[in-house]
Amino acid sequence: MALPTLRTIGFILGIFLVTLAASMSVPMGALLVFDRTEELDAFLWASLITFGCGFALIAPGKPDNAKLRPRDMYFLTTMSWLVVCCFAALPMMLLQHISYTDAFFETMSGITTTGSTVLSGLDSASPGLLMWRSILHWLGGIGFIGMAVAILPLLRVGGMRLFQTESSDWSEKVVPRSHVAGRYLIAIYVSFTAAAFIGFRLAGMSNFDAINHAMSTVSTGGFSTSDASMAKFSAASHWVAVVFMILCSLPFTLYVAMLRGHRTALLRDEQVQGFLVIVTGASLLLTAWYWVNHDESLIDALRMVTFNVVSVVTTTGFAVGDYSLWGGFAMMAFFYLTFLGGCSGSTTGGLKIFRFQVAYVLLRANLRQLIHPRAVISQQYNGHNLDEEIVRSILTFSFFITMTIGLLALALAFLGLDLVTALTGAATAVCNVGPGLGNIIGPAGNFSTLPDAAKWLLAAGMLLGRLEIITVLVLLTPAFWRH
Repeated sequence: MALPTLRTIGFILGIFLVTLAASMSVPMGALLVFDRTEELDAFLWASLITFGCGFALIAPGKPDNAKLRPRDMYFLTTMSWLVVCCFAALPMMLLQHISYTDAFFETMSGITTTGSTVLSGLDSASPGLLMWRSILHWLGGIGFIGMAVAILPLLRVGGMRLFQTESSDWSEKVVPRSHVAGRYLIAIYVSFTAAAFIGFRLAGMSNFDAINHAMSTVSTGGFSTSDASMAKFSAASHWVAVVFMILCSLPFTLYVAMLRGHRTALLRDEQVQGFLVIVTGASLLLTAWYWVNHDESLIDALRMVTFNVVSVVTTTGFAVGDYSLWGGFAMMAFFYLTFLGGCSGSTTGGLKIFRFQVAYVLLRANLRQLIHPRAVISQQYNGHNLDEEIVRSILTFSFFITMTIGLLALALAFLGLDLVTALTGAATAVCNVGPGLGNIIGPAGNFSTLPDAAKWLLAAGMLLGRLEIITVLVLLTPAFWRH
């Protein structure tokens, strides 16, 4: 990689680190409000170290003649998430006096909006720590939206080129200039956060709980201010969370299109329609099963089941009760739902709905081809022709995400974890869901008792899943590093 390219990448990483250092002022403000000034040192030192390293990368300046090629973007994308995570772990280590392994795991979980945690005693934890975890969610959420609508289609990763006309080609399709598109996305994201905050306040949360859960909900992250997660709060707050988890699982580019005059863009999108059908169907089916098999009113059953289904499908990771205790059918259903994810261009993880829909289109076309061998059968999805490149990209992604989960589960089992913990831990990490199943990492547990090696493996799984697998794996090929 040429020196001017490396300087350009370093310059961009420096900007990210300076922004991260500035973000640490928010938890500092929370500490001042709650009169916990003795805890300020942790954030002050972390902020100074992060700012110093960021400034050192910015100081040489950005080369005028350097242009980033698509292959350079693979490196920049992976390094930006990894470097930011390394520095964002500093406040947790200094404040909680935990190992860097635990701090890195918690930070990676936060910034990838996974929501898995190694911390307990959250109800009495430092307000600065709780605010920092939520900020990591919030920054990771808007960062992934920007990556999903601008970078991944450009890199042709995982079939994302299907959405290139709605995302990358802003100049003709949605807004006149790319920086204006970015402003629209940030404005929508901030507006959803503010609306969620108001909704949680009206549902009875305190200001502090409301802003933390607003950031966690909008980013579909799942960090809470209580060990009991959302079970601590009112039934009304559960419905508020359901609404915003769903809203933020839809493509943000379609919200931009609606603001630009395309009023029906959201409802006419096949991906959105499929997502809403799946969430509604799964919620009603499991509600009926839960109501028949448990002593609960229909309204409470609908609320509990819908909340947990939406939380898992949207890869948020909030919990109301331990659904792993509901029985074998519920456990299997939630395990399957772990893989779904929301829509492309949202804050969610998982495989994304469009890949399942494309697989159905291909299956239907192949079955018709068997019946009519000489027929010319078009394969279209959401108004796009499914050419060979898109199909190959989706199949490659699906294969490697399955292999990643399988190999990660095998490695966790080698470290001594039981079958349920190893398999669901691998799945929840790569799909960025949060809690797994079982007594250890289920909705009522956390990841603190896992070996350090398992935490590093799971953190790597979170990064792989968030960056759509191929973006990271391409860096491991010798061909990438050849001049």
